[in-house]
Amino acid sequence: MAQPLVRLSDGTVLQVGPLTGTQVWTIPGRSHRPLPREVRAGRELEPGEENRLCQFCPDRYLETTPEKTRLVVDDPRPDGAAPSAGARIERHRLASSLHDDEAAVRRFGNLFEIVSTASWRGNHRFIPPADVVAWAADYLADPVGRGHVIGLLAYREASGGPVAPVAGDERALLEATVDLLAGSHDVVVPRRHVVAGATTSDQLASSGSMTPDEHADFIRCTIDALADLYRSQPAARYVAVFQNWLAPAGASVEHLHKQLVAIDSYGPQVQREASLALADPELYQHAVLDLARREGLIVAANDHAVAIAGIGHRYPSIELYSTSPRHRPWAQTPEEVRGMSDLLHAMHAATGTAVPTNEEWHHRPPDVQAPMPWRIVLKWRLHVPAGFEGGTKIYVNTIDPWTVRERVVAALHELREAGTIAPLRIAEEVRGRDVRLPVVTDG
Repeated sequence: MAQPLVRLSDGTVLQVGPLTGTQVWTIPGRSHRPLPREVRAGRELEPGEENRLCQFCPDRYLETTPEKTRLVVDDPRPDGAAPSAGARIERHRLASSLHDDEAAVRRFGNLFEIVSTASWRGNHRFIPPADVVAWAADYLADPVGRGHVIGLLAYREASGGPVAPVAGDERALLEATVDLLAGSHDVVVPRRHVVAGATTSDQLASSGSMTPDEHADFIRCTIDALADLYRSQPAARYVAVFQNWLAPAGASVEHLHKQLVAIDSYGPQVQREASLALADPELYQHAVLDLARREGLIVAANDHAVAIAGIGHRYPSIELYSTSPRHRPWAQTPEEVRGMSDLLHAMHAATGTAVPTNEEWHHRPPDVQAPMPWRIVLKWRLHVPAGFEGGTKIYVNTIDPWTVRERVVAALHELREAGTIAPLRIAEEVRGRDVRLPVVTDG
């Protein structure tokens, strides 16, 4: 196997992803290209417009599918409190009560699913859970909800989706509503489109512009959705969790959001990692974290997670590893989840709002026994792979891992001094035990 990280005499850096086998070159001189500092030019906001800029905004709730869950935060909440303190997740809101209080985070189905409920039913004989069927009936009994669903189904049909039920066919309407609510492709959305006090439309609210508490709420709702999709879709082998930030990273909506997609296979990457981890139960320690320590690529850590500059990615990347012995996010303690959330928030803040990013979650599926810790990869989408990459499967990454570490570490020191991120240990402050994954796994 090729060495995972080699610097040639001319300065070219050759990388091979320890978990993927992806080959990457970083060419001398390109690694110091500046990161984007501004998003596209904005315009002045009218009073109240910050709450209606897109279909994910608070004043436009009826433009999304029915709300599966919302997180409501009681005010005041103690500074630095765990996400469970002063916050509650409520389920299956009716349309007429959507504006009874303010949602800090909302979860709803994607109207244009990657894998539809009809597909799960046809391929796996999926039967929607009883509580979802009851919710669908209640939703249609609410006049506001009935109009909401009929409008959504008509809009989807007009956009090339399934044919909406004809007026008066109550059974078909109920079945279509159940399919809408029982979907396995969800969106998780925090409240703000732009930062608090924004005066122009380009002052976007990103993961890094949140407070650590707000980000922890966002992560809590995402993990709740992840567990619920596995619970409600028995044929799901894996649930992909990801966040696309800004259009160059694939975001079709500017408002910050995560997506979760249940699929009926593991996918090649999970299969590859599970096979490697069965052969070497300490794969992630040996192949990733020990390598990062040897090469001086440790970025930061806290008591429950560690961040490193990633090796062998198509784009400059930061990898975060949970150091919990529980590899499935929903099985972790609130403190362990909070540690991962705080470190991820710090990495987003250090990256900056103007940088297009993909956030990819990786976790051990419920029916896989191989030790696979929860990890998140944050990728900076600074370039577009082109003909060379497509023809050779060798990817030109514009920033090498050492430069990624250098830039993030410098930003973290500034953020910590400003008090905008949770406490963490940076670079040389990281202890040896912070970079050690438990051998015994559970959950």
